[in-house]
Amino acid sequence: MVPSININMRNIIIPMYKKVFNDIMKHKHTTYVFAGGRGSTKSSFVSVMIVLLIMSFPKVHALCFRKVANTIQKSIYSQIVWAIYTLGVDSLFIVPKTYASPIIYRPTGQQIFFMGLDDPNKVKSVKVPFGYIGITWFEELDQYSGENELRKVTQSTKRGGQLFWDFRTFNPPISKNNWANEYASDVEYDSPSTLVVRNTYLDVPIEWLGQEFIDDAEELKRKNPRAYAHEYGGQAIGTGGDVFPNVEEFDSMADSPMYDAYGNIVGHKPLWTTFDRIYCGLDWGFAIDPLRFVRCHFDKKKYDLYIFREFNAVKMGNREAYEKIYQEKKLITNQELVTADSAEPKSIMDFKAYGAYIRGADKGPDSVRYGIKWLQALNHIYIDRKMCPETFREFTTYEYEQDKDGNFISAYPDADNHGIDATRYATEKFWQRKGN
Repeated sequence: MVPSININMRNIIIPMYKKVFNDIMKHKHTTYVFAGGRGSTKSSFVSVMIVLLIMSFPKVHALCFRKVANTIQKSIYSQIVWAIYTLGVDSLFIVPKTYASPIIYRPTGQQIFFMGLDDPNKVKSVKVPFGYIGITWFEELDQYSGENELRKVTQSTKRGGQLFWDFRTFNPPISKNNWANEYASDVEYDSPSTLVVRNTYLDVPIEWLGQEFIDDAEELKRKNPRAYAHEYGGQAIGTGGDVFPNVEEFDSMADSPMYDAYGNIVGHKPLWTTFDRIYCGLDWGFAIDPLRFVRCHFDKKKYDLYIFREFNAVKMGNREAYEKIYQEKKLITNQELVTADSAEPKSIMDFKAYGAYIRGADKGPDSVRYGIKWLQALNHIYIDRKMCPETFREFTTYEYEQDKDGNFISAYPDADNHGIDATRYATEKFWQRKGN
């Protein structure tokens, strides 16, 4: 599908992008998210791919976005122009002086448009002379207001054709709970139609960036490793306000070896079946706040907590919630104790009437702070992200409150913390002991 022109791609794209190049040209995915640090060449690569796709698929047009229109000329427009000249195909394109007019591919009349998303409704006014808009590019993804804003655009553009490519590029913001970081993390983990590409300047030949760029990066690495990890490493290192930096992912379904009396491996079984110290917690909710159940294992010797199952529901009555947790999903038996939020004694009595072995959390003065401090002191909080997506999200994005000047203070926000609360209730017997 690549145009039959003399293009030496080895001098244009970095080696690690070769597989991505083939993936795009063969249309193995629809959405391509590039999250890289400074100097990773992600925007250069996307601009090259857009030009090549235009030249390879004669019915496809492209629409390139920035959140604010007045940033287009010196960013995505200049980047596309650079790609055209770098590929040596400038004689095949009509390149206007500004982004106000589209770039046109002479042989077919295909167009590359540029637009600011100050008003997403403007997209509906874009008309192509033939074919359809098959390529979109959202540069600086984190500057948009959220995935809903982008969805409104793609719902308007993904019409009239069969092949679509949606490119999204950004330098990950420092905070893990920035929507773009959460979005990239979520689709990377659980979206077969999306390919997430992460790389840094270390993947780029030195001669492409220049020694001065490398020297500046190394100097920042020496002076401020944390800033280096964010700016050049593309890492969402947090804002310094992370409450639970000890959270890690794990797979509760991974094989765990079985041993005989002589220490020989005689088979394997899922890791979660080896957990023997089980603790369950339940945070009530109905309308805006969800009901959240968690199932944990605590390794007292290693001081590690494993959260490996959750149940999450909104606008669900107690009877239905009980049947879902105990009977349908079989997350717990009636012989296992669950510790629930004592603020709703009626809900606790309902579950008891249904057959649950349940008690209300003791709570008490400063119980939130004591419980969180205990969780923070654990060596690891392992969470099965696939089985407990909401609890994982809460723990990894929970930050200290901030004062009016944006400084973090020693207070915990009482919002978006239902899995955290359920975990506190489940482990209450440990952190309520004197001395803890």
